Amino acid sequence: MTTRTSLTIVLAAGEGTRMRSSLPKVLHQVAGRPLLSHVLAAAPQEGGSRIAVVIGPDHQAVADEVKRVRPDAEIYVQRERLGTAHAVLAAKKAIAKGADDLLIAFGDTPLISAETFARLREPLSQGASLVVLGFRAADPTGYGRLVVEGDQLAAIREQADASADELKITLCNAGVMAIDGKIALEVLGQIGNANKKGEYYLTDAVGLVRARGLTASIIETDEDEVRGINTKAQLAEAEAVMQNRLRQAAMTEGVTLISPETIHLAADTTFGRDVTIEPFVVIGPGVSIADGAVIHSFSHIVDAKIGARASVGPYARLRPGTSLGDGARIGNFVETKAAQIDAGAKVNHLTYIGDAHVGANANIGAGTITCNYDGFNKHKTEIGAGAFVGSNSSLVAPVKIGAGAYIGSGSVITKAVPDDALAVERNEQTLREGWAKRFREAKARVKKPTGH
Repeated sequence: MTTRTSLTIVLAAGEGTRMRSSLPKVLHQVAGRPLLSHVLAAAPQEGGSRIAVVIGPDHQAVADEVKRVRPDAEIYVQRERLGTAHAVLAAKKAIAKGADDLLIAFGDTPLISAETFARLREPLSQGASLVVLGFRAADPTGYGRLVVEGDQLAAIREQADASADELKITLCNAGVMAIDGKIALEVLGQIGNANKKGEYYLTDAVGLVRARGLTASIIETDEDEVRGINTKAQLAEAEAVMQNRLRQAAMTEGVTLISPETIHLAADTTFGRDVTIEPFVVIGPGVSIADGAVIHSFSHIVDAKIGARASVGPYARLRPGTSLGDGARIGNFVETKAAQIDAGAKVNHLTYIGDAHVGANANIGAGTITCNYDGFNKHKTEIGAGAFVGSNSSLVAPVKIGAGAYIGSGSVITKAVPDDALAVERNEQTLREGWAKRFREAKARVKKPTGH
């Protein structure tokens, strides 16, 4: 069987004025990924699939995000906003190149899945000329209703134009559509603007297809999947739905989430087997957690690799560029950044490790700081395997601590320390016998009485 080709057009030209933000609507994020990027990732990507994105004028940031996620995408600009059909025809050149299936989606529906795109195409392969994605709305107010005759779609009726009986319909239009590529350009070109707003509505394609005696079909999905986002409140609702999906997927794969509703995940988080995550953990983009690792409560992790059986937290912050080897331990109130911490190394508490390499089985004492920034540039600290760094030490980069070396507590290390050497940097301790007693007595003699 010959694989059908497809063109997916994603409409992403909206300004999103109701978001009350200078950021284009489709670049707001859900689960650490822009809304548009979720849609681009879900759209067909197999051989024979093309994608085009319609953006607004002066939206270079949107174009950059498109190319980052889908370098193969064609980008078109809609300079006037004259309705959904007008937006689709901004990509007329892409449609004219031909495809078996034309898919039309929206850049502000991050919950749509690849499976739904595949289901949308099935009726086209079986002879339908147009397919609309519908959902059963708990409250259909404001949505276009899908008017059905038998097993076919007869019309999409907007709320303002619906009859009393049509207003009772709960099957609503999600906006996502698939059209037979052989007729798509002709049908879209016939859509007029004889309506109150003078706009070109994509929904009119249903009537045009039916007028040709062709079949228009419906597939259904759940309401959550087709949530469009126009406000910050709707953004938060979509985040909640996505987080629930991600948590359920993680637990299905064997991750132990002790209190799932308190854990925040990113869309690209990956887990090994037998991972445990305690309550109130935030995991941002770019995180992988290997087999048997434990993430303790109140930890925050972004762009980090966590090795097998590693332990993180509680109250740890792993910033971008952190890599933990197998069995490494990061304890409470520890912050890392651009740090490679090898297998078995321990950084147990109250420590900052940045721009550093900590060798296997090294031990970093409480209060240690890698002084990596001189006000102009970042510098690297290298700590060898099996080294011991005493508490409250400052390692002034660039500096190298050799394998097996021992740093005495309270030291400020500015020079290289050879393997297996001891480095201690402190002023000589001074003792004055009886000084504290004399000091207290002197203060007591001059102390003024206090009133009551």
